[in-house]
Amino acid sequence: MNMNRYINPILAYTTIAVILLFTCIPVYLMVKITFADPAAFINYHEFNFSWENIQSVFSSGNIWPPLRKSLVVALATAFFSVVIAAPGAYVLAKIPGNTGYALIMLIFFTRMFPEVGIALPISLNLIRLGLFDTDLGLILAHLIRVLPLVTWVLVGTFKSLPRDLEEAGRIDGCSRIQVLYRVVFPIAKPGIIVGLIFGFLNSWDEFIYAAYLSLAHKTTKD
Repeated sequence: MNMNRYINPILAYTTIAVILLFTCIPVYLMVKITFADPAAFINYHEFNFSWENIQSVFSSGNIWPPLRKSLVVALATAFFSVVIAAPGAYVLAKIPGNTGYALIMLIFFTRMFPEVGIALPISLNLIRLGLFDTDLGLILAHLIRVLPLVTWVLVGTFKSLPRDLEEAGRIDGCSRIQVLYRVVFPIAKPGIIVGLIFGFLNSWDEFIYAAYLSLAHKTTKD
């Protein structure tokens, strides 16, 4: 009898179960913090379901303006990051050899600077431009964080597209710009949507710029 026939599935299912357990623990804690009675924070094993936390948030009257600002900033950042990054990512994807990857690494190098160290200079520049504590100013700051990631996602997307489709578009009489907007972008729509999602999540999750640049009109992250 071949024992590996039974051992391998058991090991696989055990590994999956352990991964799911560690994945579900943060979700459980998030649900507990949201819906548990405040007394449950003292007793870790106690979980009395309560709507008190949710009701206090929505009845406070302070949730809607910050939530609106967070949504506007995150949606606009995701949109503009894709609009700006898509043409550049297409060019980087067409560079032969490892030169394109080297340029991507240089772009990612900008993410190595701590945001706390550059938030203050950005604040001073936005004050001079009259954009401090505005949605547009916060969007511009978030683009510094989001653009490298979205560019990286779109470079991988454009590299996976077959060149034959672009050549067919050129044969049909399209210019390079027309090929880009009529052939490449429609085919790359799944990757572009992924870039939008990553851009939105990174903007929504950002805290440092939101704390520095939203003093009077705060976001839900402050």
